[in-house]
Amino acid sequence: MKVDVKTPEGDDMTAAAATLPVGSALRIAPRFVATAVDEESGIETGVEAEYDPDEGRYVVRTVVARALRRGVREDDLRYVATQAIVRAAVPQCIALQLSEDDNAPWTTVADLTSNDGRIIPQWMAAAVAQRGVKAERHDVIEILYGVSALAGIPPVKTVQIELDVVHRTASDWIAKARAAGRLKGMNYHAGRQADG
Repeated sequence: MKVDVKTPEGDDMTAAAATLPVGSALRIAPRFVATAVDEESGIETGVEAEYDPDEGRYVVRTVVARALRRGVREDDLRYVATQAIVRAAVPQCIALQLSEDDNAPWTTVADLTSNDGRIIPQWMAAAVAQRGVKAERHDVIEILYGVSALAGIPPVKTVQIELDVVHRTASDWIAKARAAGRLKGMNYHAGRQADG
C-alpha cells in the first residue's frame, strides 16, 4: 500500500520533522497525516495520528474516507483499513542517526526499509543475530520495537520475522533492550492472545 505521509502543516514527512525523542536514539514526528488510495474500491482514506506518551504509541485522532468515483457503496466507506495505513506511515515518522557522531545526518527508518517489505536490511539482521553483538543488537531491537509499538502491532512478532529467531529469543532480546533503557516512551500492550 502506497501511503503519502505529511506533517499536519502539509509538508512532506522527513527526518527533520521527527523532533520528539523516544528510546535512547530515536526521534519521532509528534503528529502525522497519512493518505492512501485504494484503487480497487475507489476510496481515499486520510488518517491523522498523534504520539500519546501515556500509550507509548501513535493514536489515531481523525479518519476521513471519501469516494473517488460514483458507485462506491456507503458501507464500504465505514470499513477502511486505518491500521494498515498507520503501519505503513510510521517508518516515515521515525528518525535515527547511523553514526555515533553528533553531527551525523538523521535518516528515517523508511529510508532503511527495503523493497521486499523488511524494516531492516537482511545483512543487518544476520549480523545482529550472531553471538556477542549486544550493543548492535540493542540498536536494531530499538528500531524494530519502535516501528512496531508505535504503529500498535506486536513487536515480538516483528523481531521474530525480521531477525529470524524464535519467540523466546525475541522476547528475551526485547526484555534486555528495555532493561538497558533503550525502549523508553514506547509500549505495546498485548490484548487477549488467540491461543488462550
